[in-house]
Amino acid sequence: MNISMYQASVPRFVNILGNLVNILDKAQAHAVEKKIDPVYLASFRLYPDMLPMTKQVQIACDSAKGVVARLAGIDSPVFEDNETTLLDLKERALKTIAFIQTFTAAQIDGTEDKEIVTKRGDKETHYNGLQFLLGHAVPNFYFHVTTAYNILRHNGIEIGKRDFLGNP
Repeated sequence: MNISMYQASVPRFVNILGNLVNILDKAQAHAVEKKIDPVYLASFRLYPDMLPMTKQVQIACDSAKGVVARLAGIDSPVFEDNETTLLDLKERALKTIAFIQTFTAAQIDGTEDKEIVTKRGDKETHYNGLQFLLGHAVPNFYFHVTTAYNILRHNGIEIGKRDFLGNP
């Protein structure tokens, strides 16, 4: 059985971002109950040289929307990186879900060999679609969602593996 590029991307991103939304809800409820400033949690980082919670969620969302847009050959919407609270981060995740749910299998399937070029500064990296999706975008997405989860767990939010995985 083959798996399609669409099945390897859109439903997986929607699922995990939906789980992230639920985790952010639990974090918000925890912050209210314990009288913790939600800005504190959103700006928390696990180590001084790591990015804060806000950037972890922003990058995860950008990774998800960016890869499906590139595979489909359209421009990804630009979201301002102005979130400061858990509720702001939840809204960003919901906007990302709404965007990626607009894609159909017909737009994504068959892009395994599509040339994808990324630029970071003056450095270009060339991928084919499958390599970009599975070797770059998906691991990057999970890295940042996992780091956001770990930041919240570190701060006492009662979440576990079932919250992260949800019901795939």
